[in-house]
Amino acid sequence: MSKLWGGRFTKKTDQLVEEYTASILFDKELAEEDIQGSLAHVTMLGKCGILPLDDVEKIKDGLHKVQNMIRRGEMEFTVSDEDIHMNIEKALIDEVGPVGGKLHTGRSRNDQVATDMHLWLRKRVVEFVGLLNKIQEALIGQAKANLDTIVPGYTHLQRAQPILFAHHLMAYVSMFQRDIERLQDSYKRINVLPLGAGALAGTTFPIDRHFVAQQLGFDRVYENSLDAVSDRDFIVEFLANASLIMTHLSRLSEEFVMWSSTEFRFIELDDAFCTGSSIMPQKKNPDVPELVRGKTGRVYGNLIGLLTVLKSLPLAYNKDMQEDKEGMFDTVRTLQGALQLYAPMIATMKVNKDRMRQAVNQDFSNATDIADYLVNKGMPFRQAHEVIGKTVLYCIQNGKYLLDLKLEEYHQFSKLFDQDIFQVLQPESVVNARNVYGGTASVQVSGAIERAEAVHAAAAAWFDEYFAKSR
Repeated sequence: MSKLWGGRFTKKTDQLVEEYTASILFDKELAEEDIQGSLAHVTMLGKCGILPLDDVEKIKDGLHKVQNMIRRGEMEFTVSDEDIHMNIEKALIDEVGPVGGKLHTGRSRNDQVATDMHLWLRKRVVEFVGLLNKIQEALIGQAKANLDTIVPGYTHLQRAQPILFAHHLMAYVSMFQRDIERLQDSYKRINVLPLGAGALAGTTFPIDRHFVAQQLGFDRVYENSLDAVSDRDFIVEFLANASLIMTHLSRLSEEFVMWSSTEFRFIELDDAFCTGSSIMPQKKNPDVPELVRGKTGRVYGNLIGLLTVLKSLPLAYNKDMQEDKEGMFDTVRTLQGALQLYAPMIATMKVNKDRMRQAVNQDFSNATDIADYLVNKGMPFRQAHEVIGKTVLYCIQNGKYLLDLKLEEYHQFSKLFDQDIFQVLQPESVVNARNVYGGTASVQVSGAIERAEAVHAAAAAWFDEYFAKSR
């Protein structure tokens, strides 16, 4: 069969051109959405009296048959038919005859492919909200199990102040909550219908775009036909959101890699999420977090790639925009794989509470509390800071920690020290002294967990509602 658009041409397309310009090798991913959009489109053509209802029913029946062929893996996609739209239309015509050629009435591949991507991406955004929700659930579960676990808190990767391990985990719950909210917000801009914009200027047929939008579950339609076919902001926004999600996963990955090392021994990842060495039998490698950390750059690259494609394009559609899909598909696969693994990996993680406590007892992360102690006794903070600096130096020179000193030794640095300093320096006291909203005190972390569970439930409800809409 000749090209469906071949009437204008006197020569066959060069084979190398066909291979270079064809997108079917990757845009066949959009097959379900292409048929979904076509069914809504042809139904509208019948409703508006643009096509006879008999033709509409034949086309719809043929589309369902092609859909079943694709689902069974029986559809042969060919480069000569360029893209998913032409491959499906050719299969439809083979199935129902020339009437199948009427399906394209009142639309272009330009608004068709944009519609396919809106349909495809909105499903993934909803799925990612659900997967992030599961990661939050796993983190909250570990936080609730570790409300009495104290761990060194770090700045500059140097021990700074002791905190609850639950507090540390809840920081990631907050990060992933922002990711969820960004995805939910982006859904509003994804769930807009381009179909009916035609190639760039609309169509002469009396179509009903709002009827199509209603059938496909879109909240609204594009106001401007030029914008409808050339807009890829919604993909850029998704890639940016995905990049931030991968940033957060990568940061958590780095902590898992460090914490599971012999030097830290704060956690142990379950065997199911680790691998061994081909030469060193003692090794247990945290390959999952390492690979997530590595794949983050891949997602960043897809974002920069699409931004670069779009930066100099005139309106409306240009062939350059074919480059919008592979990066989107790759990012979805990459993010999907990472998110699916993280919830069970977190849930099965073993926390070495004793090792964490040992680390807290063997550092100077409680030094700030001595300064605060002296300030409460009337000493200016800058003077207190200097006193504690000298106290810490004395400890280092004598192989001691702050809780090892006797009161007489403290008196070398200030007579304001009293016996209560030893209670102030206990890790539990240091942690619970930070009793401010958002702080690491156990009562504050417990409150944070309760609030997070409420937000988590709301996100789960959003997922349930929009999962049905996006199907």
